[in-house]
Amino acid sequence: MATTTATLYHQLPSDIRLATCTLFRSFNHRHLLIPQCAGASSRPYFSRSTTPFRLLAFSTNANEPFVEKVSDKPPICSADELHYVSVANCDWRLALWRYNPPPQAPTRNHPLLLLSGVGTNAIGYDLSPGSSFARYMAGQGFDTWILEVRGAGLSISPVKKEDDLTRLATVWDESKLVTKLTETFMSLSERLSGFLSQWSVSPQLFDLQERLFSTIDDFQKQLDLIVQYDWDFDHYLEEDVPAAMEYIRAQSKPKDGKLLAIGHSMGGILLYAMLSRCGFEGRESRLAAIVTLASSLDYTSSKSTLKLLLPLADPAQALNVPVVPLGALLTAAYPLSSSPPYVFSWLNNLISAEDMMHPELLKKLVLNNFCTIPAKLILQLTTAFREGGLRDRSGKFFYKDHIHKCNIPMLAIAGDQDLICPPEAVEETVKLLPEDLVTYKVFGEPSGPHYAHYDLVGGRMAVEQVYPCIVQFLGRYDSVS
Repeated sequence: MATTTATLYHQLPSDIRLATCTLFRSFNHRHLLIPQCAGASSRPYFSRSTTPFRLLAFSTNANEPFVEKVSDKPPICSADELHYVSVANCDWRLALWRYNPPPQAPTRNHPLLLLSGVGTNAIGYDLSPGSSFARYMAGQGFDTWILEVRGAGLSISPVKKEDDLTRLATVWDESKLVTKLTETFMSLSERLSGFLSQWSVSPQLFDLQERLFSTIDDFQKQLDLIVQYDWDFDHYLEEDVPAAMEYIRAQSKPKDGKLLAIGHSMGGILLYAMLSRCGFEGRESRLAAIVTLASSLDYTSSKSTLKLLLPLADPAQALNVPVVPLGALLTAAYPLSSSPPYVFSWLNNLISAEDMMHPELLKKLVLNNFCTIPAKLILQLTTAFREGGLRDRSGKFFYKDHIHKCNIPMLAIAGDQDLICPPEAVEETVKLLPEDLVTYKVFGEPSGPHYAHYDLVGGRMAVEQVYPCIVQFLGRYDSVS
């Protein structure tokens, strides 16, 4: 029977429904845990080991957040250590990947915190031994930590009280559920790709926003069975990042109690927002210096493709959808971006410039780095495209209004071909910072190499050009006063 465009298009929701029904029935009978990533590759993000985490728990003070150290970390965690820290007012335990400096590395005075972009996990900072920003910084002597905020990567949530308060969901349980959903998405994408390769079909027939409406609508029917993703940007800012910083200080014990921090994309926005809040409230940030990579508080004057968040936000708000499954959507779209007829080839350009990332590393990044995003987070981030820039959840506090009050050195880096956070967007925030404290650098040359959004972290030239620049900057402010 000949397959028509309409038939294939209308089959998508039913196939997704079949996968999600299987997925969430398992959730309902097991742990009520949302899948963190939907990457499907030969090496999925979650380990298939049937051995659960063995946790060594300790707390230095009854009033401090409960913290944990994993003695048997899953294979996917390529860090030297995996730690967990609990956050006040929520059940999530945040994962912290730690990279210890080798004995021959120079001595540093401050630990280094790495913050990732929206809906991403630690893998972006540690793609492979030859492309690992985290490992590079540890090799330069920095006690390096990557934070995975609530809902991302290996961060975990306890099971329901009536089941067992002391029992945490295992990597294996989550892996099986994610794999079921992922295989269905990959199968759908392959069939769609095969169909399009036989026909001359305009990409407009598969309008992205319509696909999002359809997919999100089917996810909504199942998401009522699981715990709500009910946090926003301010939860990261006010709860997750401070809890991680306090824990790192307790572990690394810097003499002046300060940290160095680097944020990519939303990670950098978090650092800017933190400095703005501290300036407004007249308190110390307890940061010695920061580096932001492709970050801004205001995107209104740029041509950022982050405006794609707007069509994500509208259906999410209209349907009261608690989450947008970004990882699953990118996994479904990836085969159409990397093989004929390349309907979604523009996705690759958003992530990496031409010839800047090895195809296998790009595939690993797309299939393993992206997670489920709370709708509340997306809705708050879209305020960065409105007059006045990013604001808090109340809509009354504009973060850019107080960023000029910051009092620590900052290095702001942009990529010349970054379509998500173009140089002009970075400049919108840089121009508000004290001139004697900010250093601004754009990477990329007219004749190449060029830098897109993730190339600043994982591009093949970053280790030669970007990383040394960051080390030199942080080294100048690593002394203890």
